[in-house]
Amino acid sequence: MKILLLGKQGQVGHELSRALLPLGEVVAVDRSQLDLAEPESIRTVVQFVRPQVIVNAAAYTAVDRAEQEPELAYRINTLAPEILAQQARLLNAALVHYSTDYVFDGTQRVPYTETDPTSPLGIYGQTKRAGEEAIQAMGIPHLILRTSWVYGRRGKNFLLTILRLARERTELKIVADQVGIPTPSNFLAQTTTQILQQSQGDPAGFLQTQGGLYHLTCTGVTTWYDFTRAILSQTQDPERQVQTVYPITTDQYPTPARRPAYSVLNTERIQAQFGFTLPTWQEALADLVAT
Repeated sequence: MKILLLGKQGQVGHELSRALLPLGEVVAVDRSQLDLAEPESIRTVVQFVRPQVIVNAAAYTAVDRAEQEPELAYRINTLAPEILAQQARLLNAALVHYSTDYVFDGTQRVPYTETDPTSPLGIYGQTKRAGEEAIQAMGIPHLILRTSWVYGRRGKNFLLTILRLARERTELKIVADQVGIPTPSNFLAQTTTQILQQSQGDPAGFLQTQGGLYHLTCTGVTTWYDFTRAILSQTQDPERQVQTVYPITTDQYPTPARRPAYSVLNTERIQAQFGFTLPTWQEALADLVAT
């Protein structure tokens, strides 16, 4: 299998660059080699590599900054996936793409399924949803994995922010009224690889019949506040200064972009389709901390 991986320096892309290696030849590129904001850059690299699978682990993920940079967010999150899908169709290739819980507005109180109506609250969610639709409209073999609260050992994410702040401050104030599921980047990479392994060397044929849109997260639910307490209890740091973690409301921590208050994704479909038993978010956190 020949795989073109985009976003190799990102938190999910870095994990994929290692996880995908057993499947065949992995050509991994970063923004300096393929700029998702430049359509010609996308076409040139894809046609040069001519992969069987394109795995797009790159995105515009600055949720708040997207409110000030809607055009750039659109070019990277909507237009680029559409061009990738066009190129995949030319090559009879498959496309793997990652999306987000932010396509929902958070007004439900039961886990969102793949068929629930979307209603993004901000530019980031709007451009990611439009990217999903662009891929689906192209009619190519594809796998869109919606996930949530992604974190890992590298990049900008909640885990690393909490570990840094715990060194700098004696108390932390963390939002306790947003509910979701933390999902580590290494888990996403491993599960993506397991799905592609099931294709037995024919990813386009496999995803033509078994692909589509799936929700992929760990199981269980939590809040940012309880996730913080779990991070601090499972990690050790001799330089840690924090003594107390206080719960606060979203209103007490205003941000340029609104967040969904409830963004739990229902993962029954992906578990049934591919035979997975997904870990709890606590198990996945413990696994990542131990590595």
